[in-house]
Amino acid sequence: MTTPLRIVYAGTPEFAVPALAALCATGHEVVAVYTQPDRPAGRGRVLTASPVKACAQLHSLPVIQPINFRDPTTVEQLRSYQPDVMVVAAYGLILSQAVLDIPRFGCINIHASLLPRWRGAAPIQRAILAGDTETGVTIMRMEAGLDTGPMLKKQGFALSAQDTAASVHDRLSTLGATLLMQVLNDLPDALHQAIPQPQDGVTYAKKLSKEEAMLDWSLPAEQLDRQIRAFNPWPIAETRLHGQQLRVWRADVMLNDHNKTPGTVLAANNNGIQVACGSDVLNLLEVQLAGRNRLSATEFIRSHHQLTGVQLGASTGMP
Repeated sequence: MTTPLRIVYAGTPEFAVPALAALCATGHEVVAVYTQPDRPAGRGRVLTASPVKACAQLHSLPVIQPINFRDPTTVEQLRSYQPDVMVVAAYGLILSQAVLDIPRFGCINIHASLLPRWRGAAPIQRAILAGDTETGVTIMRMEAGLDTGPMLKKQGFALSAQDTAASVHDRLSTLGATLLMQVLNDLPDALHQAIPQPQDGVTYAKKLSKEEAMLDWSLPAEQLDRQIRAFNPWPIAETRLHGQQLRVWRADVMLNDHNKTPGTVLAANNNGIQVACGSDVLNLLEVQLAGRNRLSATEFIRSHHQLTGVQLGASTGMP
């Protein structure tokens, strides 16, 4: 490692915790941690600290939680830390050019995709939805544009047909921490060798919405399977059973021809709940009614008899 750096860290969700923990275990000096304000969470809507704040407090680091960076006082407070570099990971607030210019070596970002593919808010989920065969992490120097800065380091891995947003998230957050430490260990050299992002292959990962969670049974089973995996653990893919919300946590694809209306339950047995799709069949393996526990298909069938022939997604629940 070169001379220890004075680092300001900015992050909010669980994704940003491994990198902060890694920084705390090195010779670098984390002089302040920025994270979003505490938010109501859970059924009781209790004001709750972000995972990054909890990690920072565990390591006795100063925590700052501005609503935004438009207040000059907030900007001057950041400047007062005299950071060599600001590390940003899923912070959730826009940083102006004035803020990006404060650290001596600028601001670097841990981004959960292989840039320039999937710039934006939901790169993990969009990669799975699109059927990408690989994903990864890019460490980039930040610019005022949305994830447009030059790349300092990039590493990918293959996506499997079983990967969910949750499983990919965990691998990417760990990989991000590893790559960050490699970059910081010789930051001036890494900045000197930064590679501009190509214009070819740019895609945008727009923020997820709950409205996207509804399963459209007229689509191919393979596409619906990707939707289920991409929306696990949020917002969770769903359909309707007898007019009630039915969340689908896990499923697999059965390459079967059929002549039934999409959404029709073809069979419900120990193998799962087989549902006709626009092409092929989706086999539901883990489901959850609103307000109930998650159940395996086998457990669900025990208390919901005669599912065969039921039309999922229809308000009446029958074909």
